[in-house]
Amino acid sequence: MNKSIIKEITPLTPNDCFTIFSRVKKEFNFPLHFHDEYELNLILNAKGAKRIIGGHIDVIGDYELVLVGPNIPHAWFTHECTTEITEITIQWHKDLFDDRFLSRNQLSFIKKLLEMSARGVSFPPEAIQLVLPRLQQLSQRSGFDSVLDLISLLHDLSTSRNIIALSDTSFLNSQSYNYNSRRLDKAFQYMNENYQKEISLIDIAKLVNMTEESFSRFIKKRTGNTFISSLNEIRLGHASRMLIDTTHSITEICYLCGFNNISNFNRLFKKKKGCTPKEFRENFSGVRVFV
Repeated sequence: MNKSIIKEITPLTPNDCFTIFSRVKKEFNFPLHFHDEYELNLILNAKGAKRIIGGHIDVIGDYELVLVGPNIPHAWFTHECTTEITEITIQWHKDLFDDRFLSRNQLSFIKKLLEMSARGVSFPPEAIQLVLPRLQQLSQRSGFDSVLDLISLLHDLSTSRNIIALSDTSFLNSQSYNYNSRRLDKAFQYMNENYQKEISLIDIAKLVNMTEESFSRFIKKRTGNTFISSLNEIRLGHASRMLIDTTHSITEICYLCGFNNISNFNRLFKKKKGCTPKEFRENFSGVRVFV
C-alpha cells in the first residue's frame, strides 16, 4: 500500500456493534485511507466534490450514498464544492454479520450487498430518498433497537435496483470475490497471477477443462463480462496500482501489465476510468495527509 494512503484506526471497540458520525463541515479534509470496517457514507449538499474508491474516481452530485467494504482505499475531496456539507458515516466490524448468519435465506440480499461492497457500492437517488430519514434518525438513537434498524436499513438498500459497483475487482485483493464457482476462481486466479503475460481464451478454457465456446458463455453469464473484458479489467486494475505505488513510466506500466500497445492501453484506461493514466496518477499524487 502506498505510504500516501493511511490506515485509519476507527474508535470501534470489540464490544461495539457499530459507530455513527453526523457532522456538518465546510470542506473534506481527511486523506485517502482504508480501515478494517465496513463504512456506509451519506453525503448531502456536496456537488462538485471528488470521490475516490479503490480505482474509481468521480465527481459527485448534491447527495450520494456509498457502501465501502473493508480495507478499500477511499476518500472524498472538496475539489469544486463550495457549499456547506452534511455527512453521516456508519462504520461496523467486518465480523458483525458472520458467514453463517448471512447464509440464511432471509439475509441473502444483504450477503450479496456486502460482497459487492468489496468494490464500493453507489446507491441510486430513489434508494437514498427511501432511507434518508432513517439514516438521520439512526444518528440520534442507540441501544438494541438501533442494531435492528441497521439490519433493516441494509436489507432495504440491498433490494434496491440500479446499484452500481464502482472499482475494478482487481484493484484490490482478488480473493475478496466469490463467484460460487471453482472454475471461475481458478480462471481469475490464473489471470491475476499471469496478467503480464500473453493469455488466450484457449489457455483459460484448457485450464478449467471447458471448450472455448462453453467458457465464453460461462464467464459472460456469471460476471456480465466477456473473457477479454475480464482480462483487460484485471490488467487495468494492476496498472492502477502501479500508477499509485511505483515510479514506473506510463509506457513501462503498459507493457508490465500485459498490454502491447500504448495507444490501446491509454484508450482502454480512459474508457474504463474516465481519465488518462497520467490524470489518474496526478489525482492520487495530489492527496495530502493532515495528521
